[in-house]
Amino acid sequence: MNDPASDLLILPYWSHIISKSEEKNRAKPGIFLAIGPGLLLAATGVGGGDLATGSFVGSLLGTVVLWAVVVGAFLKFVVTEGIARWQLATGQTLLEGVFSNMGSGVLVLFLPYLILWSFFVGSAQMSACGVALHAIFPVFEPEQGKIIFGMLTSVIGVVLVFKGGYRLFEKIMRVCVGIMFFTVLLTAVLLWPGFADVARGLFVPSIPDFGGLGVTWTVALIGGIGGTLTVLCYGYWMREEGRSSPSDLWICRVDLGVGYAMTGIFGVCMVIVGSNIEIEGQGTELLVILSDRLAESLGPIGKWMFLVGAFGAVFSSLLGVWQAVPYLFADCWRLLRSKPDKDNVLRTTPVNTQSLPYQSYLLALAGIPMLGLFWSFQEVQKIYTVTGALFFPFLALALLFLNGRTDWVGPRLRNRLPTALSLLAVLVFFAWVAVKRFLIT
Repeated sequence: MNDPASDLLILPYWSHIISKSEEKNRAKPGIFLAIGPGLLLAATGVGGGDLATGSFVGSLLGTVVLWAVVVGAFLKFVVTEGIARWQLATGQTLLEGVFSNMGSGVLVLFLPYLILWSFFVGSAQMSACGVALHAIFPVFEPEQGKIIFGMLTSVIGVVLVFKGGYRLFEKIMRVCVGIMFFTVLLTAVLLWPGFADVARGLFVPSIPDFGGLGVTWTVALIGGIGGTLTVLCYGYWMREEGRSSPSDLWICRVDLGVGYAMTGIFGVCMVIVGSNIEIEGQGTELLVILSDRLAESLGPIGKWMFLVGAFGAVFSSLLGVWQAVPYLFADCWRLLRSKPDKDNVLRTTPVNTQSLPYQSYLLALAGIPMLGLFWSFQEVQKIYTVTGALFFPFLALALLFLNGRTDWVGPRLRNRLPTALSLLAVLVFFAWVAVKRFLIT
């Protein structure tokens, strides 16, 4: 074993693992109690982009591409499970692991990217909430409604995060998830195209040509499901729930499995909804046109039910970003300013949500991106998805490196061959998507 003074370390895995007797004495929580951060991740990852992309792809290509939603949700599960494994093995967040094992230079590059991404994701979240509320309360012109309602939901989100802390945030998100899931699922059931069509779309991969655009839209569906940079926030929610031992891995896998299953079901439902109607609108009129088309098939009740579910989806996504993304900035800020102790060991420290870096970034995230409300809704969504796609190849590469070392994570939590191959698939796929989107932007 190397002299600990020779390297910058953050608690190697063997000092983090609790004794076997403690492991045996720990009571395993019930399945229901295990489901928490995964639902938060699902709610945060499902937003306006998923609504727009899922319904557009369904309208253009039909249910034959339902399998793409499943593939997308699985790829995001693989990445987030890797983040959880690293943290349970070492006690470090992924950012702490990157800092201690890959150098501060990586965080120096990551921080400007985080700030740029935050601007566009903040604008996209506010725009989506503004569009959804305008569809429910069309008291302004479409562009005015997007701006006014978008600003209003941003302020409400800040107040809820400031006043309620993590526990209130979790309760509100559970309610939003319930509304979102129930209403969109019921809408899809009412528009059910038939078991045979759905089964064929899920289990028989196919990509319609659609004038050469079938592959492009299918790839967009795979890459867009389930969020991008927000997957890093799962580690901070794990800390809030007190999940810190390798024995908690099963809890995280169940939690993430349920969360991404709900994400996948939501995506499938949106494709089914879109496959039943013809969508021609874009921008601020999208949800209005979509709900009007649903009214023709389901009547006024179906229209309003869908709109309520759509708002639940986009507002929960905004609230999740407002609560969780400041964790990333505060963690980066602390790490870049930190110094190892006398043993050259940098200790892990939970992010203090009352700290100046966290609260300042929350206010900046909720305020500065309001400028993006004056831009085209479609353009903001496009730039947001492009910047998000650029991140995933580097995340997959980091997990291959960090979780591939037995001396860092231990033999039990090291990447197995199927996991390594899945991460390689994530790396290749999202690198291709990022390059493709960057070139066409």
